[in-house]
Amino acid sequence: MRSITSALLLLAACAGPLAGAQASQVIEREKNKHWTFSAQWENDIWANTDCDYTNGAKLSWISPDLTDYRDAGTIPGIIYRISDYLPFIHDKSTQRNLAINIGQNMYTPADISTSTPDPLDRPYAGWLYIGIGFHNMTERWLDIIELNLGVVGPLSFAEQTQKFVHRNLPDNIIPQGWDHQIGNEPAINLVWERKLRFWRLGEPKGPAADAFIHFGGSLGTLYTFGNCGFTVRTGWNVPTDFGASPIRIAGDVNAPAASDDPRIYGAGWGISFFASVDQRAVLRDGTLDGNLFSDSVSVDKMPFVTDASFGASLILGSWKLSYAQVARSKEFHTQTDEWHVFGSVSASYTY
Repeated sequence: MRSITSALLLLAACAGPLAGAQASQVIEREKNKHWTFSAQWENDIWANTDCDYTNGAKLSWISPDLTDYRDAGTIPGIIYRISDYLPFIHDKSTQRNLAINIGQNMYTPADISTSTPDPLDRPYAGWLYIGIGFHNMTERWLDIIELNLGVVGPLSFAEQTQKFVHRNLPDNIIPQGWDHQIGNEPAINLVWERKLRFWRLGEPKGPAADAFIHFGGSLGTLYTFGNCGFTVRTGWNVPTDFGASPIRIAGDVNAPAASDDPRIYGAGWGISFFASVDQRAVLRDGTLDGNLFSDSVSVDKMPFVTDASFGASLILGSWKLSYAQVARSKEFHTQTDEWHVFGSVSASYTY
């Protein structure tokens, strides 16, 4: 996978100037006045397991095209003051969207039936967060700067969420080891990611295919990493958006990118099939490394982690429904499985 990473970075370096030139050549379009709401749920029940990254849920709102981020009108003033100091997001020739996210992720060891977890297995951990994302977008590329604020530990309410679900499932085991979870600690992350469409065949109406790369990174108390990857899609009435992705910071890309999107011009339906790869070089993963400011349970993480996924997206009127099967490589040295598999379901509504 390192050779793939090198090739992607080389492609990004070559394509970057071309994308920059395209920024001032955005296709003329009516200003996009549509909000997009997305709900996403991930669980390894799709692979008949209950361990590692075992559940994630996320709600997102993406604003209409804004002349200025202050146009949203309902966001606290401090967010606008933060945006004034962020790079990459102030190109006025692009579509500009504001994204608001709230989510919860939970992680458990393989054996949740014992009250004394295996010290060589992944610790119990939960992460509860809100995020503010600033998007700059053309039909060629998308820049995202996202600030995530949250908490890991008991205040994430991951224990209560998992136990509630398991109590209401037939013949299910109630997890016993949450008393040993990673402790309470603030989780702050600043993320940047660029997505760059380098190939498109066909028009938004009718058969089409495209491919785009992404590259970026995160700096924070919970996650510090660099990442890159690519996505390929094919189908009918394929929008010029940036596809679907598993729950991850800077992953909200469901908003329409142009007025030729089927959700806006009323094509009625569209379908696409996709495959993607994301590779991360990880310096810190707080769900494995444990607490940053105090002692806690931890395991030795892997320096490189790969996500490989495939799936389909269906557009019906203003709705976009997606499903992806995701395989994640080993995240820590003593993990018994080479790959952890989970399903990712999302539904977005543009209005």
